[in-house]
Amino acid sequence: MRFSIDDISFFERDVRLRMPFRFGVVTLTESPQAFVRATIRLQDGKKSHGAAAELLAPKWFDKNPALSNEQNFEQLRDSMRQARTAYLDGGENTAYGLSRPTVGLVENFGPALIDRALLDALCRGLGISFYEAIRRNVVGLDLSPRFLQSLRPRERIAARHTVGLVDPISSSERRINDGLPETLEEVIARYGHRWFKLKVGGEVKADVERLGAIAAVLDGIREPYHASLDGNEQYADAAEVLDLMKRIKAESRLKRLASSIVFIEQPIKRQKALAADISALAREKPVIIDESDDSLDAFPRAKALGYRGVSSKTCKGIYKSLINAARCASWGEGYFMSGEDLTVQPGLALQQDLALVALLGLAHVERNGHHYVNGMSGLPGEEQKRFLDAHGDLYERSHGAVRLRIENGMIRMASLDCPGFASRALPDWEAMRRMN
Repeated sequence: MRFSIDDISFFERDVRLRMPFRFGVVTLTESPQAFVRATIRLQDGKKSHGAAAELLAPKWFDKNPALSNEQNFEQLRDSMRQARTAYLDGGENTAYGLSRPTVGLVENFGPALIDRALLDALCRGLGISFYEAIRRNVVGLDLSPRFLQSLRPRERIAARHTVGLVDPISSSERRINDGLPETLEEVIARYGHRWFKLKVGGEVKADVERLGAIAAVLDGIREPYHASLDGNEQYADAAEVLDLMKRIKAESRLKRLASSIVFIEQPIKRQKALAADISALAREKPVIIDESDDSLDAFPRAKALGYRGVSSKTCKGIYKSLINAARCASWGEGYFMSGEDLTVQPGLALQQDLALVALLGLAHVERNGHHYVNGMSGLPGEEQKRFLDAHGDLYERSHGAVRLRIENGMIRMASLDCPGFASRALPDWEAMRRMN
């Protein structure tokens, strides 16, 4: 489906975390959230508007320690500006657009975000849902119709809770006392999680000790639980990670936790991750790429080295996720995708990411934005009400804000099956600052 683009506008609002989140080399306490508003014109002349949002997360897209957080933010803004220029200069476009990167997570951020806003506008203009648009392939993906038509979106998904590197584990640790769950113990009691994502920091002894503290809490769950280990590129090579896994297996106190681990996420620095075979490590647990997924050929290259999976993140491109899902289906049993989170915030970012993993048929997805930020507390009251009224299965009102609803470890999201890209509501543009 071809269309022309009339306008692409950028906006921002600040997000302040209620508790610090450490992943990899950064401890995040605040960050801007970027918004895109796109206006397109369909072939019949009808105008349609769409939107998308994403946190400008520092030290993930580019982990160069010489760059400040503000320089990281500006890298991502520049990516958006360059993508906007390319789109507006391109005349007629399809929603497949520029989200076909050849290099770099930073370079792909802008196209990935704008693609979502354009797809939202296209779906709204056609009066169809994101699910229908992909299954009917109105965006013109070069994928098998049989594969696309086989996609059946889930209405419920398990939330995989993230335990960051500085998160409190038990009630004996420091507290902020805002009434929301803070410790791992409290999180489990409140939300009923059975899926967890455990960050490790690249030092085997310290990681084993922290995992021991985590296991002491998780082992109190009577039902089976499951976990992924996220290295966030903190290990130098596969041999170091293999040492970690052997140490975990050797610890009697980690016996149940060791058996619960379903995969390891990007433990090796991206500069070396795709430079050597990791099959010995993969024989212990399947390993996936995340930060190394910087181009459309990254997953096939990783597969050749022993990797078994790849993450889905809307910030890397919705079309890339669909292409990689088709690859997994083609390659057969043992190859898989995982749903991962970059602290996506409630509203457009959360809903579009959930709709993507729902369509991919994933059984669980990492969610952490609701834990580190008190929902929509920083948004105008009327905007919060619009999203709650539009998606009452997905949100609840508590602790002074509209927040993600998680019950018995599950997220309900049937309301995302609606005209547009997973949103019946739009943000308050007047309440944000413009990004030039």
